[in-house]
Amino acid sequence: MRVMAIDYGDARTGVAVSDPTGLLAGYTTVISSRKQEVVVEQLLNLVSEHQVDELVLGYPKNMNDTLGERAAKSEALAAILRERTGLPLTLWDERLTTVDAHRILSENGRRGKKRKQTVDAVAATLILEGYLGHKRNQREREETQL
Repeated sequence: MRVMAIDYGDARTGVAVSDPTGLLAGYTTVISSRKQEVVVEQLLNLVSEHQVDELVLGYPKNMNDTLGERAAKSEALAAILRERTGLPLTLWDERLTTVDAHRILSENGRRGKKRKQTVDAVAATLILEGYLGHKRNQREREETQL
């Protein structure tokens, strides 16, 4: 089961796709567009190209657990993607993923423009890894209850 994670942003949208087993993050890319319709079309192409079975969309909650303008934009994108793909879509709490992505890139020597171009893909990978880990833990709990 291939899962695609999306880190939806104002100027760039990070995308990460799992391997076919749904265990590891694999392919990553960044969609550079401010236009939602362009982002949607490119996401649909990636869903088809990578034979994605499930979507996880970063849900930017505020640190105090409230929802702001970015969360509303993610909800709107989620509705469009559910309708256009028919795939299951989970909104995933993405607090601090961009901060963590910047830290990871900085620790690995990525600075300035290079970091700006890849931070969204790294954030999408962190969303994907968090979600896949959650699913693994959930399966393990279910197996131990049997």
